[in-house]
Amino acid sequence: MSTIKMKAVKCPTEDLSYTNCAIINNNDFPDDVKHVEVITGPNQHFVFSVRNHHEISRGTVGFSLLQRKWATLSLNQEIEVRAFTDFSKSAACVCNMVLEVDFLLKKTASLEPYDTDLMAKDFLLQFSGCAFTVGQLLPFKFLDKKVLSVVVKSIEAVDLLTVGAGQNVKPIKIKLGRCLGDTVIQFEKTMNSTLNLVGKSMGKMARQSIINPDWNFEDMGIGGLDKEFTDIFRRAFASRLLSVDVVSKLNFKHVKGILLYGPPGTGKTLMARQIGKMLNAKEPKIVNGPQILDKYVGESEANIRRLFADAEEEERKLGPNSGLHIIIFDEIDAICKSRGSVSGNTGVHDTVVNQLLSKIDGVEQLNNILVIGMTNRRDMIDEALLRPGRLEIQLEINLPDENGRFQILNIHTAKMRVHNKLANDVDLKELAGLTKNFSGAEIEGLVRAAQSTAMNKLVKVTNKVEVDPEAMENFNVNRGDFIYSLENDIKPAFGTNDDDLGRLMLKGIITWGKPIADILSEALFCKEQLLATEGPALVSILLEGPRKSGKTALAAQIAKNTNFPFIKICTSEDMIGFSEPAKCSAVEKIFTAAYRSQLSCVLVDNIERFLDYGPIGPKYSNLMLQTLSLLLNKKPPRDRKLLIIGTTSRKQILQDLEILSDFKTILHVPNLQTANDILSVLEEVDLFSKDELVNLHGKLQGRSIYIGVETLLDLIDRARPVEANYRMSKFISKLEQEGYLE
Repeated sequence: MSTIKMKAVKCPTEDLSYTNCAIINNNDFPDDVKHVEVITGPNQHFVFSVRNHHEISRGTVGFSLLQRKWATLSLNQEIEVRAFTDFSKSAACVCNMVLEVDFLLKKTASLEPYDTDLMAKDFLLQFSGCAFTVGQLLPFKFLDKKVLSVVVKSIEAVDLLTVGAGQNVKPIKIKLGRCLGDTVIQFEKTMNSTLNLVGKSMGKMARQSIINPDWNFEDMGIGGLDKEFTDIFRRAFASRLLSVDVVSKLNFKHVKGILLYGPPGTGKTLMARQIGKMLNAKEPKIVNGPQILDKYVGESEANIRRLFADAEEEERKLGPNSGLHIIIFDEIDAICKSRGSVSGNTGVHDTVVNQLLSKIDGVEQLNNILVIGMTNRRDMIDEALLRPGRLEIQLEINLPDENGRFQILNIHTAKMRVHNKLANDVDLKELAGLTKNFSGAEIEGLVRAAQSTAMNKLVKVTNKVEVDPEAMENFNVNRGDFIYSLENDIKPAFGTNDDDLGRLMLKGIITWGKPIADILSEALFCKEQLLATEGPALVSILLEGPRKSGKTALAAQIAKNTNFPFIKICTSEDMIGFSEPAKCSAVEKIFTAAYRSQLSCVLVDNIERFLDYGPIGPKYSNLMLQTLSLLLNKKPPRDRKLLIIGTTSRKQILQDLEILSDFKTILHVPNLQTANDILSVLEEVDLFSKDELVNLHGKLQGRSIYIGVETLLDLIDRARPVEANYRMSKFISKLEQEGYLE
C-alpha cells in the first residue's frame, strides 16, 4: 500500500486532543479509512485511529501532546502515512485491556475517589472502535474530574476463528488491537501516584465472556459443522459480546431466532442442544414440537406462553441486564405449519403460530431470548416466522464433507483408541473417503455396526452360546470389520445407489466403435467443464438414438465415471400408478435432494415416457413437460454443481415439445452398422473362437447391418446354449430372420 509524505502538526482544538485520534483533512484519505499507520523512521511504526476536521490543512496530520510524546514526533516533522486495514481482516476480539492511570498534571492532584467501574464505562463510550498499542499514551477526560494520563499496559484478545474450529477459547497477549464495546477495561494506578481508585475494575480480573471457558467443540461430539457453527456465532452471538451500554446507545436488537434445517441425521438437534453448553447462559429449555399441542382448548397456546414466562419476568426486573434465555424447538414444523394449510375447523396450529410470533417479536418484544428451531421440512414452516426479527438466521445443515466425516469418525472412535480397542490397520482418513454422502448419524451407525461385527468374534457357539474369554483379551475392531459393515450393514439414505446403477449396466459397456468412444470422451469433457465453472453450475447431456441402442447403460456408465457422491436415477417405472401431480412431485424431490450435495448427477431415463407420450392421439402430460423444463434450467444453489443426463428414443418429439433445447449437449447413440462393429462386440463376450470370428467376418462383409447393441447382446445370449457346431449358423439365421441383416 502506497504511503503519503505528510507533516505532523498540533490538534486544531482541545476537544479533539481528547479523542485519541489523529486528525486529518477529509481530502487526504477516503471516507472509509478509519486508521492510519505513521512511519517516523526504520522500524518505527505507529497506528492511530483518525478523524476528519476542516481546520487541518491538506498534507498535515494533527497530534495531541501525549501522542507526539509517545511517537517521538516534533512539530512540522516529515512523516510517511498510509491507510491501515489489518483490523478489517483480523479475527481477534480484544477482550481485556489493562491501563495505568495518573493525573495528567501532578500539581492538580486530588484525593477525590475515582470509581473505576464508571471510568471503564466512560472509557468505552469515548474510545470504542479506537486503535490501541501497548505503551501508548493518551489523555482521558473523565466526567468533570481532573484529566488523567493513561498508558496502555497490556492487551488480551480471543481469536474468533478458533471458536469455529472448536478449540479452547483462551485469551492471548497482543501488541496492537482495537477496543470493542465489550472489552473489559481494568485500571491500575502508576507507582507513587496519589490517585484514589475505587471500584471493581482494578487489577487483573477474569473476563466474563459469553463463551463458556470450559467449552470444547470436539468434546461435544459434533463434527463436520465448523463453518456452520462459525456462521451461527457470527450472526447470533457476536452482537452479544457488546456491552449493555453500547447496545442501548445503538438501540440494537439482538438476533432472536435461528432455524436449522436439512436432511435427517446431519446434527441439527445435537448442535442446538450443545449451544447451551457453549454459552454462559440459562439452562436451555428443550421441547419437541408435538409436546406443545394439547387436547384442551387454549392449552397449546398456554404452553407457548409458559416457555417465555421466565424471560419476560427477568426482562421486567433487569431490563437490558437480563441474561440470555434459550428455547429449543425440535421438529418445529409440527406446530408451525403455514397458517390455513391444516384441514379441520379447530385452527389449533394457526393459533399456536400466532402465539409464537407474538412472543418472539410482538408488541411487547423481548431482547433476552434466542429461539432455535430444527426441521427437515423448511417448506412447511409459516413464512411469517422466517422474516427478520424472528427466525431470521436460516442455516442449512448439510451432509459433512470428507474432512467433516473424518472429524465425526474421530469423535466416535476416540474412546476406542484410548483403550486400545481400535486396530492399527484402521485408517480414519480412508473411511472418511469411503463414506461419501453419509450423514453424521449414519457414520455413528457404521461405527456401531463395525463394533457389532467385531464383537461377534467373541461369541463361541458349542452346545450353548457363550463368550470366548481368550478372544476377549485381544479383542479390537479392525479395518475388515468396518469394510464389512460398509458393504453389508449401513447404506447412506442420501447418495448413490450402486445397485440401481448396476441394474442398468447388467451386461456392461462395450466400446464397439469410435461413436461410443467419442460419446464417453465428450461426456468426460462436459464433466470437466462443470467442475471448472466458478460458482453454481449446471450441465445437461441428452443421449438420443434408436431403441435398444444402449443409451440407458451408456448414461449409467457416464454417471458412474463422474464419481460424484450423489447420483440418482429417475425412471418412469418407479412411478407406475402415480397420478400426474404425484409424478411431478417425485421428480422435483429427486432434484431438490441433488441440490444438497456439492457434486450431483441426475439420470432421467426415457424422457418421452415421463411425458406420457402416446403415438396414437398423440397425447402428453403438459404438467410434467413444464416441470422437467423448469428443472433442466434451474441452477443449483451456492457453489454446488449438477450434471443432468437424459435419454430418449424420440428426439423429434422432444423438439416438437420444445424441450430439446433445454439440453446443452446432445449426443447421438447409433446402432451397429458394419461387420467390424459386430465383431468388436463378439470379441468382448467370448462366444466364438478366433477362427469362427474370422469366418463370421467374411460372411457378414458387404452385407447391410442395422442392430442395436442391446438387441445384439440378447441374440448372443439366445445363441449361447446352442451346440458349438451349429452356433454360428444359428446366430446368422437369427440376424436374418429378425431383419437385422440383409
